[in-house]
Amino acid sequence: MAEYNPILSAPYGANKQPKRVGRGSSSGLGTTAGKGNKGQQSRSGGKTYVGFEGGQMPLYRRIAHKGFSNYPFKKEYVCFNLDVLEAKFNDGETVNKESLIAKGLISGKAEVLVKILGNGDVKKKINVVVDKVSESAKAKIEKAGGSVTVADAAAKSDK
Repeated sequence: MAEYNPILSAPYGANKQPKRVGRGSSSGLGTTAGKGNKGQQSRSGGKTYVGFEGGQMPLYRRIAHKGFSNYPFKKEYVCFNLDVLEAKFNDGETVNKESLIAKGLISGKAEVLVKILGNGDVKKKINVVVDKVSESAKAKIEKAGGSVTVADAAAKSDK
């Protein structure tokens, strides 16, 4: 048997017995058991859903669903600044989805779209083949001797 160790025991009052509601009037929590008097919430199973209005037609069902949402068709880009490319890529390397996945900068999803932004400077000659490039980033890459190819434009010209 393990001996009593006062260092490992819980302090007084830390471990309380749970309140036993609805066990008679002498317990102090009998009769209505803290649920008030009558009504749906006092009954067993008397729960309602979010937006319930007492049987009245809820607001979200009264208002017509109209219009168009562009949400399913939106394009989300993973953005990289030039300072990240300068730090992670060597001179003469190609920056594309495969190289970004290989260097651990993006997860291995094929549907990811990549955009290069112009924050920072690039001094290495790198070839960039991505989905979008900002004008300032394109100018800085070409000034350093690199090349920029937008993947969508290349795919459209092949057709």
